[in-house]
Amino acid sequence: MPERDAIAIGAPCWIDLWTSDVEAARRFYAELFGWVAEEANPDFGGYFMFTQQGHPVAGAMGSMPDRPASNTWKVYFATDDAAAVLDAARSDGAESELAAFPVGDLGVQAGLVDPTGAPFGLWQAGSFSGFPATGEPGLPSWFELQTPDCKRSVAFYRALLGWQTTDAVDGDTTYTTIRPGAHGADFGGITDASSEPGTPETAHWVVYWRVGDMDAALRRATAAGGSVHAGPTASPYGILATAADPAGAEVRLHVPGTT
Repeated sequence: MPERDAIAIGAPCWIDLWTSDVEAARRFYAELFGWVAEEANPDFGGYFMFTQQGHPVAGAMGSMPDRPASNTWKVYFATDDAAAVLDAARSDGAESELAAFPVGDLGVQAGLVDPTGAPFGLWQAGSFSGFPATGEPGLPSWFELQTPDCKRSVAFYRALLGWQTTDAVDGDTTYTTIRPGAHGADFGGITDASSEPGTPETAHWVVYWRVGDMDAALRRATAAGGSVHAGPTASPYGILATAADPAGAEVRLHVPGTT
């Protein structure tokens, strides 16, 4: 597996799943991506990691005693000072979901909701930086914010995380690509939450995972207890499909290239 030399500040560095069915999730993602579900850590509320070729690629945990799981994936962005960035986010209209706190010697975590309602996380690396690469089979290939207020979202993240952005206009639709600073590569985009039929208008982050063969991936997903909600669809960016794991967490799949 190719590894990133370093994770740029402002770039996505980790993803984790909050699931109401831990055992089904462990089986599903092992079948779909070939991940290995490691043992849960009781010191961290039963949180566990998925690994691929021995590298941590994602985290997961089940419902908490006072909070049922939302069956969603959360995206974390790299920062060198999670507490300061959280304070800056709150000053710019975000809400704090989880105050910055140390996770052993691994790093410092924080959770918040942006001004348009999209949850996301911050990660200040200690001994652990995050997933080792992107764009490889079984790893994230694109991160997309779907929001009812693109202008507000772009301004918020540019100021908070130092993103650089580029607008691409197609008719009445504007898609804003995002990258971590002036010299980073595009890692995702910001688009109107209502731009896709059937997409909820509430703001949320979407993760696309790369797969080598879309038809085979969708067969594995359904055989493992998941479902297919859309696609496969050919696009200028490759083949796209939307599936869900057994508890309903959305899993977007991507085969790069044109068809």
